[in-house]
Parts: sequence; C-alpha cells; structure tokens
Amino acid sequence: MTYRRIVLLLIAISQLVLGALTLLAPGFFISTMGLGTPPADSFYLIGMLAARFLAFGVALIVLARREHVDALWLQAMLAIQLIDLGVGMYYTAIGVLPLTVSAFPMFNAVLFSGLLLGIRRQQQPAMA
Repeated sequence: MTYRRIVLLLIAISQLVLGALTLLAPGFFISTMGLGTPPADSFYLIGMLAARFLAFGVALIVLARREHVDALWLQAMLAIQLIDLGVGMYYTAIGVLPLTVSAFPMFNAVLFSGLLLGIRRQQQPAMA
C-alpha cells in the first residue's frame, strides 16, 4: 500500500465518521465534542455539512484506488484542513472555545495538512 493511498484512506475514514455523526446523531456528536447544542433549526445546516463530509469521504476512497490523483482534490482537502485550523485557532483565541475542545480537531487539521503536503511533494517532478 502506498503512502498516498494510506493518507487518502485515513482522511476518507475521518470524513465518513464525521459525516455519519453529523447526519445521524448531530446533537449527540456536538455535545460529545464539548460544544453547546445548537437550536433545532441549525440541524438543517449541519445536515448539509454532513453531505459534504460524506461526499468527500467517498471521493477520497475512490481516489485512493487510482494510479493518479488530480492535484485539485488534494488542494481542496488541504484548503479545508487549513480553514478548519484557522477557525479553531480564531475561536480558541477569542475565548469562545476552550483548548480542551479545539485541540484535537486542530491537531487533526495539522496532521492531515502535513500528510497531504507529503503527497504533493511526492507528485512533483524531481528538480535536476
């Protein structure tokens, strides 16, 4: 199994788990994360977020089986991770989220970003 395939499958699994939890048990998942339960009408938006988690998870599984992965997919997931990190840092810095709540998601964002950059480096042609 190649490095690229392992990374894509790891991120795919995380996306599928996030998607399943936000779609099927959003209140439970949000409270388990240590966040306040949003108003009931917010679950509509959370359900739409779940669709994106699930779609990206399935796409990454498909891409993990391919010989070549278009760089756009990697760049899109890298952008998602960096935005996740920035949002976590912002809401932690202004005191909305305690570090105990934001640390694990931010760690994952840094980890996944580093792993995606590793794939990107592997795909770049060697400089002579």
